[in-house]
Order: sequence, then structure tokens, then C-alpha cells
Amino acid sequence: MSKAIYPGTFDPITNGHTDLIVRAKRIFDEIIVAIAANPIKNPLFTVDERIAMVNQVCEEVSGIKVMGFDGLLIDFVKEQNAQVVMRGLRAVSDFEFEFQLASANRRLNPDVETVFLTPSENHTFTSASLVKEIAHFGGDVSSFVDPRVNQLLVNKINQQNAN
Repeated sequence: MSKAIYPGTFDPITNGHTDLIVRAKRIFDEIIVAIAANPIKNPLFTVDERIAMVNQVCEEVSGIKVMGFDGLLIDFVKEQNAQVVMRGLRAVSDFEFEFQLASANRRLNPDVETVFLTPSENHTFTSASLVKEIAHFGGDVSSFVDPRVNQLLVNKINQQNAN
């Protein structure tokens, strides 16, 4: 059985993320969407909120597990008995950073491979950071995220603005 870990902050999950999950499921028997706590990125949503979002958006995709993790990705991969880390590449600008991560992970555990997938063309410019920035300034992000995520995002930003 092939198992891949798709790590990220997913703050929030975008249609680009979902596209990669669905397409990766054609290649791997099981996908573990690994939600990184990543406090350095100062996430808008908590880990539990992000896990719930991904579970909602991916509820109809079989063979998907959503888990939070804190620490080194390569340790999480080993704990899950996975052999593959799956990463998305939107543009050439992503490649250098992702290549560095893949090289470091290979050095830490040469038995784990990194596989890169590119999103569908209509998602190549979509990032969670861009979605949050547009939403923060009152822009419509409904074409970038699932409707349920859009509502959660609007609610979260309204809550922050009220405080």
C-alpha cells in the first residue's frame, strides 16, 4: 500500500490544495494531510480549526486522513510509516525552496522520497497567504476556497476586526 504525506499549514485550505489532494489520490492509496502547527507563520486558524476545515472539504475523498503535527516533518513521516512526501509546486519560484526542503529531508532520512505535483492551471497563482490578504481587506475569495472555508474565513476576520 502506498502512503504519502502532504504537509502544509493549510491556513486556510484552498481549492489549489484540494486539487492536489484529489489528484494525488490517483497515485497513492492513502494520503495523510499533515497540518503543521507552525507558530512561526502566525496562523489565522488554530490547528484544530484547520484539521476540521480539511476534513470538511475532503469528506468525499476516500483514503484521506487529516492529522496535526508539530516538529520535524521527517519524524512525522517515519511515525506514520510513510515513504513519500508530496509537495505542490505552483511556479518556478516555489522550486528552490521546495528543493532545499527535499534535499534536507533526504539527508535526514534517505528512505523517504519527495514527489512534486503541480496544480491545475486555474490554481497556479492561489496561495493561502494571498487568500488571507484579499479576505483581510474585504475582497471576495469565494473562487479560491470551498464555500464553507470562505464562511469560516469571513467569520474569523470579522471576529478579529471586532476585537
